[in-house]
Amino acid sequence: MADRLCDGRSFRLLTLVDNFTRESLAIRVGQRFRGQDVARVLTRISADRGLPQTSRIDNGKLCKPGRGMSNCRASDSAPSHPPLSGDPAMRLMAIDLGKFKSVAYLYCGEDDVTYRTIETRPQVIHALLEAWTPDRLVIEVGTVSGWVYDVATALGIEVQVANPNTEGWRWRRVKRKTDRDDALKLARLSATDQLPTVWMPTRRVRQWRSLIQYRHELVSRRTAILCSIRSLLDMQGRRMASQAKAWTEAGVERLRALARPAVDCGPEELWRGQLDAELTLLAQVQTQIRLIEKRLDGLAEEDARTKRLRTIPGVGPRLSEAVVAWIDDPHRFRNARAVEAYVGLVPRRRQSGTYDRSGRVTKHGPSLLRKLLVEVAWIMRQHNPHAAALYKKLSKGERTRRKQATVALGRRLLTWCWAMLRDEQDWDAERLGLAV
Repeated sequence: MADRLCDGRSFRLLTLVDNFTRESLAIRVGQRFRGQDVARVLTRISADRGLPQTSRIDNGKLCKPGRGMSNCRASDSAPSHPPLSGDPAMRLMAIDLGKFKSVAYLYCGEDDVTYRTIETRPQVIHALLEAWTPDRLVIEVGTVSGWVYDVATALGIEVQVANPNTEGWRWRRVKRKTDRDDALKLARLSATDQLPTVWMPTRRVRQWRSLIQYRHELVSRRTAILCSIRSLLDMQGRRMASQAKAWTEAGVERLRALARPAVDCGPEELWRGQLDAELTLLAQVQTQIRLIEKRLDGLAEEDARTKRLRTIPGVGPRLSEAVVAWIDDPHRFRNARAVEAYVGLVPRRRQSGTYDRSGRVTKHGPSLLRKLLVEVAWIMRQHNPHAAALYKKLSKGERTRRKQATVALGRRLLTWCWAMLRDEQDWDAERLGLAV
């Protein structure tokens, strides 16, 4: 048996039971048990009670009589059930993935461990998987975990993708932490069914998420260019039109009249060269944004789920595609609370004795989806009367509660989207209990 303490440290229990009398002959507690430790306990019990006719290990192995309990081999066994999750008979392969090199462990029990340092390349990992033929592959989530997952699943190997942002995975009060230790810890946690895992979407969904994220990065670059242009003109004592008026076609033409190639600028007019460079970058980024959005719109038109979410008054293409891409399979969440926690829109909780406090939202999970939900919540009050009524109820008419009410409205919007995807139903305020 195995378990872990509240601080994440794991421990094991070695139990010896008489199957005839159901008497517990020995219970030993430790962080790990090697073969010689087990043999020492069995030898002491055998000296007091004599050798048994047979001994059964928890994985179903029956040792032949007369060979000695400490010398039981796999060749002398007859499994009574197939290997289960956490079974020592399962061949586990754990890889601590790195950018250039990785450390792989083949774990078949504490006394049967093999490791190898390999290059992080698809051909090398594919060859090692074919050579070791593991029953399960365990990896950490990361930038390269996607194609490693694809390589393993193509070979028919079960894959577990670990989430290192959990309490049990953190390294505390240790004198050594190496890549080998990481890989071995992955294998041990998986063998004892204590490994916290994350959802691994298909390759198509991962590419879709990446393109959505890239479009957001392009928008951030465009915003940085606009701010740079305003700052440049402020330093020269020149005023620009406020807000969006400065970026109309007429406004941009006025800026181009001030710009000049840097090679043609005098020592006292170098700012005109900077302005010319910024305007060139602005045009290029805007062109790329239009191309990316055109491709995203095409993908959304092919997906019935994004069309379904756009039936919500106030929800547009960018939020609908983000919700569908990151939720992926709505049935993987038990309830609406689980969806809210996945996106990081649930409050932090601190409790100790009589002290019980709920703080700000956790902000775990996909930050882009959380940002879009809050942005849409600010705007959709003008288009969705049910959202406006809910916002008024949450804010209680107080200006100081506007932000909290907006975040709460974004959380509620997420649950509406999840329920519609789960039930495969379009927007229906009465079905969602929102009818006035």
